[in-house]
Amino acid sequence: MFKKLRNRFLIVNLVSISIMMLVAFATIYTITYQNVQRETNMELYKVSDFYHNPYNSSKMPHGEDGGMGTGSGTGSSSSSGSLPSDVMGGDNGGPGGDPNSPPARSVSFMIKTDDQWKITDTHSRFDMEDTFYAEALQKVDQNKVGDSERQTGQFALDGTDWAYVVDPSGDGHMIVFIDVTAQQGILTNLIYTFAVVGLIMLIVIYFLSRYFANRSIAPVREAFEKQKQFIGDASHELKTPLAIINTNADVLLANQEDTIANQAKWLHYIKSETERMTGLTNDLLYLTQMDDSRSTMIHAKFNMSDAVESIILPMEAVIFEKNISLDYNIEPNLMVHGNSEQIKQVILILLDNAVKYSGPKGSVNVTLQRQNNDVMLAVSNTGEGIAPEHLDRIFDRFYRTDSSRARKHGGHGLGLAIARSIVDQHKGEVYARSVVGEGATFYVRLS
Repeated sequence: MFKKLRNRFLIVNLVSISIMMLVAFATIYTITYQNVQRETNMELYKVSDFYHNPYNSSKMPHGEDGGMGTGSGTGSSSSSGSLPSDVMGGDNGGPGGDPNSPPARSVSFMIKTDDQWKITDTHSRFDMEDTFYAEALQKVDQNKVGDSERQTGQFALDGTDWAYVVDPSGDGHMIVFIDVTAQQGILTNLIYTFAVVGLIMLIVIYFLSRYFANRSIAPVREAFEKQKQFIGDASHELKTPLAIINTNADVLLANQEDTIANQAKWLHYIKSETERMTGLTNDLLYLTQMDDSRSTMIHAKFNMSDAVESIILPMEAVIFEKNISLDYNIEPNLMVHGNSEQIKQVILILLDNAVKYSGPKGSVNVTLQRQNNDVMLAVSNTGEGIAPEHLDRIFDRFYRTDSSRARKHGGHGLGLAIARSIVDQHKGEVYARSVVGEGATFYVRLS
């Protein structure tokens, strides 16, 4: 069950994070793509405006023969459209730059056509073959070109990415092309980077989610196991008195003709076990109410010294009858914040527990004193003590160090659990210290 719960947590976590990553990466890519497109269009318009300038147009070289390039010049392209590696142009007017060159940071060329899309003129800083111009013109989406508006687009030709802008004119069109391979490479590399980073992040997040899922489920698993143990222990506690009641009822039914006086022994057994079940049920209900009322219980300042004395004094006679000595040292007027009735119940539980397990002719000692800013209650007794392996669990519900002794003394393992629940509600601390064979001491720290 817990393995399935962990796997569901992992799946939900990974799916949620994957969706957020996709949204983030898509947003970044969209913004980057728009910026690249905007810069590309700005450069296209800048180059196109240069070609539209009559002064520049009158000085533009058109190849060696003044017309369309023939491919015979230095650095000429082949028919496949590949260009030399040194064709990157600088800003016109810069050092070593041609003042008549278009102001582009990349390779560019221009084609003029008539209204039937037939080439009438070309221009490039580098000689290109006629086939290259024709192939570039074929890539232009001529159907989307209007009569008055500029039309932009992109295409790939022989491994090079080109962007173009079409400027309609009265007797044809002028198409300007620039090389945008580098810009497209940025976008491609961005996609690869997102893919690698996303994969690495998912792997890391998977192991982190697995680790935190195991840590998150651990308390749930522990609570579930305690709940199972609690149900099993409660069933066991109820099973014994029910069996006794049932057996004694059978005895009574088997002797229906006898008088009640002669059968009183069986009735007393039934009553005793009924009272035992009633006490157990009341304790279980009290623990449930404690868990449900943590935020609604009213706390106030009260005199802890008076609360301890109000429990000890009525029990002195009972303790004396059991031949147990009682010593106590209570510092007066110690105030704590909490619910006085609940704290009295804790005192009663600890004192009753100390008396039960103090042993014949044993002794019980109660001290109450201030310790720094807190109030410390200590209830100790003589007796067999508690083994170290049991000290951390004696406050668990239904836990007993010795079931036979506990049953002999009439306990069912809920008293200390109730005490801890009350002290926890008061944001205090309860714990025990013991030396086997010498007795045990229970401490309650409140503020």
